Amino acid sequence: MKEKTCQERELAHWRQWEAKADEVWGWQSPAGQLRAARRAELFRELGRIGSGSKVLEIGCGTGEFTRRVAPLTKELCATDLSPELLRRAEQRLRAECSTANVIFELQDAMQLKLPNDCFDTVYGCSILHHVNASQALREVCRVLKPGGWCVFSEPNMLNPQIALQKNLGFIKRRMGDSPDETAFFRWEMERLLLQAGFSQLSVRPFDFLHPLTPPRWLKTVERFGLCLEKCPGLRQISGSLILCGQKPGRA
Repeated sequence: MKEKTCQERELAHWRQWEAKADEVWGWQSPAGQLRAARRAELFRELGRIGSGSKVLEIGCGTGEFTRRVAPLTKELCATDLSPELLRRAEQRLRAECSTANVIFELQDAMQLKLPNDCFDTVYGCSILHHVNASQALREVCRVLKPGGWCVFSEPNMLNPQIALQKNLGFIKRRMGDSPDETAFFRWEMERLLLQAGFSQLSVRPFDFLHPLTPPRWLKTVERFGLCLEKCPGLRQISGSLILCGQKPGRA
């Protein structure tokens, strides 16, 4: 029997977990909403997104970041490998942000069926750790305009919980992780960005706010986490990495 590819395993997994996707990702809790808002702002800032920007989102999932970023752009192309998740994202956006100019497309991040040099910014939240990141970043660089920026948020392998969750099979299954997903070290992402052709790199650890933080503790934990991010040693074990890079050439 032919072994399933990574893409086939991802599709099978999210067909099984589609109804619980938001629960697995944790964006809908009060803490999750704070975390999502911060990421969307970082995508805007580090991706240099403005009202004239043509933007590509890789792995839009149920549309949590599509709805946050789309109103800031001239045009957003939201893509995902899963047709079920893509339909949910489109329905959500039409209901919550009907005036935004968004195109939804079924795309494989490792083989984008999109022209060269056509986007000002490419962004994605927690998507590269589901795919061959090296191949996906090369595709991202290809479709960016010269001078364009990519920005991604990814799980940090130095975080103790992330390390256990991504490497112990029974925990991985219980948490709803897909079979092939992993996490990244900061220096690993720097290398992959360089190999894909990016310059002006930035990869930094951030985010100590857990999605299950009780509402009454949110402000305290958020402030404490921001303090920890300023500590050179401790920040290395934060929950996530925020990474960006520029495609060389004229902006």
